[in-house]
Amino acid sequence: MTQLKHEHLITLTLTVDFANMLMIGKTPAGLRRIAPVTSGRFSGERLNGKVLPGADWVINRPDGVMEIDVRLPLQTDDGAMIYLTYQGRFLAEPEVMARFAKGAVLKPEEYSLAVTAKFEAGAEQYLWLNNVVAAGTGEQTADGPIYSFFEIG
Repeated sequence: MTQLKHEHLITLTLTVDFANMLMIGKTPAGLRRIAPVTSGRFSGERLNGKVLPGADWVINRPDGVMEIDVRLPLQTDDGAMIYLTYQGRFLAEPEVMARFAKGAVLKPEEYSLAVTAKFEAGAEQYLWLNNVVAAGTGEQTADGPIYSFFEIG
């Protein structure tokens, strides 16, 4: 097989409270911060709803890479609860990362934001999510990232 079978699963738009990030400080892994995710929306052919408050456990590594570790509760339009967690990295040249650290909104071609995701669901109509292998790519905005998640395989 030389093609990666994939299908768009959801577009996830997050609102992040950057002003109230918790600064843990420099740790052996890098500069640790926790960014509150206050709200958002997700939409796709089989899955739509709102994002409930969660967070991104961010580490800026000494090599300049920003690791993300996001954990979010999702509520579907029909009231079901889903747990979404995803990890990945934000890559950019040092000069671009310096602008990003000061709050600049970057051009999409200046960075790469890629993640892998896992969904957990208990509601009967969403049990299929428990077996989804998902990957995503993101775009930075002033309010927070917008991701496109794809079901793989």
